[in-house]
Parts: sequence; structure tokens; C-alpha cells
Amino acid sequence: MHDFTKLRVWNDAVELVTDIYKATESFHKDERFGLTSQVRRCAVSIPSNIAEGAGRRTTGEFKQFLGIAIGSSCELHTQLIIAQKLGYLDAQAVTDLVARIILIQKGVYKLEESMKGRK
Repeated sequence: MHDFTKLRVWNDAVELVTDIYKATESFHKDERFGLTSQVRRCAVSIPSNIAEGAGRRTTGEFKQFLGIAIGSSCELHTQLIIAQKLGYLDAQAVTDLVARIILIQKGVYKLEESMKGRK
């Protein structure tokens, strides 16, 4: 078991979640159960899957959850683009958030790469 709270990528993902919550506060009220909820759940899924993987018994299981975290980050990226197209977020906000998502993705890939050869 790994102490996920010491992983930079997990901490960065948690910080992203707080900023995503702030960014979605201004979404249209009709989206509360739609896009707002979906964006927030995807964001929360990223650090949650890193943490869940760290708690698993094998490296293979950990890697599986890192893959899910990457998938959630791609889903979040897509939803932010949709939010921009709907006028809920401006282009600069999306650019800034996406840049952070990409850094988190790189961190997850780096963490996964560091596990090569482990069982």
C-alpha cells in the first residue's frame, strides 16, 4: 500500500477539484443535475482513483486505477470544452484548467512508468 497523500499528482488533482467546484458555481441553474454534476464527478474521480489504486494490494491493480484516473481526466477535458461552447466558461478559464489536467495526466503516466517491473 502506498501513502497516496504524499503523491504530488494526487495533491495536484485534489487542488484541481477545488478549482473545478469554484468554476462550476456560475453554471446555469438548470445544469445542476446535468453538466455541473458531471464535471464535478469527473474531477473528483481523478484523485479518488489514484487513492483507491494506492490502497490495492498489487501494482497491477494500482495501474488499473491510474488508467481510470486518466480516463476521467479526458472526460473532464471534454466536458470543459462543452461548457465553453455553451458559454458557461470563458476560453481562458478552460485553457488554464486544461493545462492543469494535462500536467496531472503527465504525472499519472510518470507514476505508472515508475512502477514498471513491479508486480
